[in-house]
Amino acid sequence: MAFTRYIALGDSMSIDLYPALDAGEIEVAVALEWDSRAGKVAPLGAASLLHRNADDRFPEFIGNDLVSRYPEITMVNVAEDGATIGDVFGSQLPQIPVSDDPTLLTLSIGGNDLLSAFANKPVASLLRQVVRDVAEAYEFLVESVRRTRPNSTLIVTTVYDPSDDTRKIPGVFDGNVPLPLESLAEFNDGIRALAAGTPRTGVADVYRHFLGHGVTAEEPQRWYWKRSWIEPNAEGASEIRRLWLDALDDVTRD
Repeated sequence: MAFTRYIALGDSMSIDLYPALDAGEIEVAVALEWDSRAGKVAPLGAASLLHRNADDRFPEFIGNDLVSRYPEITMVNVAEDGATIGDVFGSQLPQIPVSDDPTLLTLSIGGNDLLSAFANKPVASLLRQVVRDVAEAYEFLVESVRRTRPNSTLIVTTVYDPSDDTRKIPGVFDGNVPLPLESLAEFNDGIRALAAGTPRTGVADVYRHFLGHGVTAEEPQRWYWKRSWIEPNAEGASEIRRLWLDALDDVTRD
């Protein structure tokens, strides 16, 4: 299928802000405010790199981006910093007109929903129900995306674990309450199963690929921004893009 449009939906895994901050390719006002609306931000996020590679920074991807594969493809990135599943429903999908155009979509969402649930420190039985509710909302979101763009290929994305299975994330989960990794695993299993059971849907398993590149790694091997462990740095954004490309290859090959 020759895609004519690429649409990025989701959270900060898909935006330019944190990779550009990591690379120092932003205007001073952005660096001071951590707000991409404050000035110019280099297109170094996963969605931007998927659409058009930064050849000077990532030479191994020269000729391996969407514009190289589909010269007519255009991009719309409606992903938002801190977005939840509800935000995709409420503010992102309304920006996408219903169309039969051949469309590629990427979706990175769910991490902020889980972090919000974890922060409330519910008892185990309640947490399991919350995770199931989030998973059901995710499934309904995928159905809604496919209704909006019925002639589309969708790449869904698992949620990463910056703790590298240690259950502690500096500045997020670094006290006496460990990160409930069982809930994260359950949610990611649901994403994988949903992708397997949905036509023209691939999965980018960021969770598995990023293990060992978080808090346990030496700084040159980390794929998270050093000032906020839940955000990808420039290398991390490129690795998310790598997995999206791989997932797209798998779907189109099938």
